[in-house]
Amino acid sequence: MIKDYVYDEKNQLTLDIYEPNKIEAAIILIHGGGWFRGDKSKETALAERLTTDGFLVVAPNYRLAPDHLFPAAMDDLLKVYDWLAASDYPVKGKITALGSSSGGNLSIELALQKGIPAASWSGIIDLYDWVQQHPEVVPAMNQKPDFDKQASGKIDQDGANDAFYKWFILNYVGQDMERLKQADPLARVSNNSGPLFIANSLNELVPLSGVYKLQAALAEKGIPSENKLIKGTVHGEGYAEIAYQATVQFLKATI
Repeated sequence: MIKDYVYDEKNQLTLDIYEPNKIEAAIILIHGGGWFRGDKSKETALAERLTTDGFLVVAPNYRLAPDHLFPAAMDDLLKVYDWLAASDYPVKGKITALGSSSGGNLSIELALQKGIPAASWSGIIDLYDWVQQHPEVVPAMNQKPDFDKQASGKIDQDGANDAFYKWFILNYVGQDMERLKQADPLARVSNNSGPLFIANSLNELVPLSGVYKLQAALAEKGIPSENKLIKGTVHGEGYAEIAYQATVQFLKATI
């Protein structure tokens, strides 16, 4: 593994690189954390597993809210893609992305803007409309301790938490509703967007409404997508064992 490679000197942002025995494709693996916490180090186990399927894995850190509001995190991931595409690795035309929760949102953005195949596990999609439709929900941060010590697959597995969902969405944009409208990924669906694999649990932290809206928008533009809905409340990497093989198959089939 190549650890802490600096891809953005100005902001001192780093990424980790996991190399397989033989490179078949590349994947940008994006950590979650509601855009306000999290770290690439949480992705080590999943990254190592992906290398066994022939993926060169790039796991970046990115700027976090509230110090850095939208579009900072999105811009950072676009920069990661540009760095990888221009690198000496033999991955031209074979770059994909995978992320969970806020990382799923950023993975979707890469598909929409760079035209690459991507997968989202519990990606945060329904932003502006959801907030507008839930004025009664009082935003509240999830105060559970030891977030940084927990594996990604153990976090936010207890089902819907509208107060927390609203809190971190608004935190991402500094409570600015106009900025929230701009952060909505649905606005960036185009004829040039890449195919998407979208997984979500039926009763989890992230509402299903975003999944349905995104699939409809993609279909309208003729962009293929695949949806995997999972029983229960598990969130993101909590259902990795269920979604992993289907995710890998989709990404390899759509490169």
